[in-house]
Amino acid sequence: MKAIVLEEPGKSAIKEVELPPLKEDEVLLRIVTSGICTNDVRDFNGECNYSYPRIGGHEYCGIIEETGSNVNSRCIVKGQKAVTYIIDDCKICYYCKHGEENICEGLPQTKTFQNPDGLSGYGGFAEYVICKANDVFIYPKDVSFETMAFTEPLACVVNSIHRTDIQFGDDVLVIGGGAMGLLHVMAARLKGARVILSEPLEQRRNKALGLGCHAVIDPINADAVQEVKKLTEGRGARIVFNTTASPAVAKQAVEMTAPGGTCVMFSSLHPNDPVQVNMGAVHSYQITVTGAVSPTIKAYQQSTLLLGKGLLDPTPLIEGIYDYRDFDAAMKAAAKTESYKVLLKFGE
Repeated sequence: MKAIVLEEPGKSAIKEVELPPLKEDEVLLRIVTSGICTNDVRDFNGECNYSYPRIGGHEYCGIIEETGSNVNSRCIVKGQKAVTYIIDDCKICYYCKHGEENICEGLPQTKTFQNPDGLSGYGGFAEYVICKANDVFIYPKDVSFETMAFTEPLACVVNSIHRTDIQFGDDVLVIGGGAMGLLHVMAARLKGARVILSEPLEQRRNKALGLGCHAVIDPINADAVQEVKKLTEGRGARIVFNTTASPAVAKQAVEMTAPGGTCVMFSSLHPNDPVQVNMGAVHSYQITVTGAVSPTIKAYQQSTLLLGKGLLDPTPLIEGIYDYRDFDAAMKAAAKTESYKVLLKFGE
């Protein structure tokens, strides 16, 4: 098969890569569409400590091309549209047994991140990927591949939502109006919240309003903390989702959280500098500060259902669609500050 191999930071090439034999409990997925994640951009720039050579891409979807001899043919058959759970969870550690397979103890040591003997990576920037049948999620045949490519990003957002207890009528603040921030906006609306977005780019604020956001704040030309409090009778937002990578904004996110509220650090920080938080206020006002990373299996299933049933339409967040042979151009587009989601096409 052909694959986009990242040989070293900033240097990629389309190469022929041999697929291993299909095992009895595995499925061969022919990839049609793959999204480019911010982490793929960091991979490309050498900002992650993963081993090279590497095949990135974890936001992929496609068609089942072949199934192993022990795969349940009542559930999974050739020709179905599908995505796969991308976390290489061990299924036996404490966290996997505790329903937190997204923070599996063994994950950092898997070939996803480190492989001194060959290729590392999720493998989604290629024509095919082999996966365990029990990691497969099936889509209705009328759902577009462009929609399906948002399964993993939306699943990350669903997991983030699960870290809170959003109630009908709650004030929810989303900080950052990129693709992940706007997915938070749409998901929080589905939970019955009034949603506020803090975002410096006017075009993104307007996009958010078009997607149903109730109010927007320009943090460059106004005091964002005070603006949030003005909108919430002086309390702050009951739920805050910080989708930005700035340590300074992370500090501000806690200040925007109402007494008794929850602040979710959805994004990793770059640079990962210590954040000074008023722990006295966290204590006195019973503020919960938590993180959210990667999707659980439950979040993946719910993402598939939201997209498969048309309950959430992510396609307004598509910045552009590129042939995989134009990978460098696609990566440049994805790396732009103002970009939303860039997709790669491997076929139909």
